[in-house]
Amino acid sequence: MTEPSDSDGKTTHFGFQDVPEDEKAGRVHGVFTSVASRYDVMNDVMSGGVHRLWKDAMLDWLAPRDGQRLLDVAGGTGDIAFRVLKRAPGASATVLDMTESMLVEGRKRAEAESLSDRLDWIVGDAMALPFEDRSFDVYTISFGIRNVTRIADALSEAYRVLKPGGRLMVLEFSQLPNPMMQKAYDLYSFNVIPRMGQAIAQDRDSYQYLVESIRRFPDQESFAAMIREAGFDQVKYRNLTMGVAALHSGWKL
Repeated sequence: MTEPSDSDGKTTHFGFQDVPEDEKAGRVHGVFTSVASRYDVMNDVMSGGVHRLWKDAMLDWLAPRDGQRLLDVAGGTGDIAFRVLKRAPGASATVLDMTESMLVEGRKRAEAESLSDRLDWIVGDAMALPFEDRSFDVYTISFGIRNVTRIADALSEAYRVLKPGGRLMVLEFSQLPNPMMQKAYDLYSFNVIPRMGQAIAQDRDSYQYLVESIRRFPDQESFAAMIREAGFDQVKYRNLTMGVAALHSGWKL
């Protein structure tokens, strides 16, 4: 599914570039098609392997329960869905991603076959979800919201498809509150990660975009405000690794 092309001349950011809104989805699709087979390695590279601990923290706060229906958007290789279903064997999950090759990688994982009766894979757009209102108990998106062309539209869609009492949880790279620490982290990110991307995946440009996209994403307070504007209540966030990443939670009440 592609994003609507009614951008009316509006622009958005693709990393540090300004591009027409209706071009961003295609460019993001190209990035993730390029890195799909190495996506889990990419997350290890970009977080030093700590993303696994962050996802554990996400699941601890989420506390999934049997009977819940999960929608994991930009779910790619199924990592979050697998974790949820292992913790709540009586739950079910739908993984949605705009890049089919990412979903193909998810289906290849050993967990996919054993969980196939409780797990669906859908190609779709976070800004125009192909689901009816009030369809899910939980909506998660992990390291994907910053790649969406219009974040506010994605949050509105999350609110729409959640049932009353449903919960939104977002895990995303974020901003360190200490300027000196942020500067040191930026030096590492811009000088080391693209080179590692070239060495590991023979793809410097995609890793350069991913680093830039982190810097363009709103800080914790600004993103929390966007979640509230979408209609969510009890909006809170928790910094992870001093703010390198952050968990955001909100409820549809």
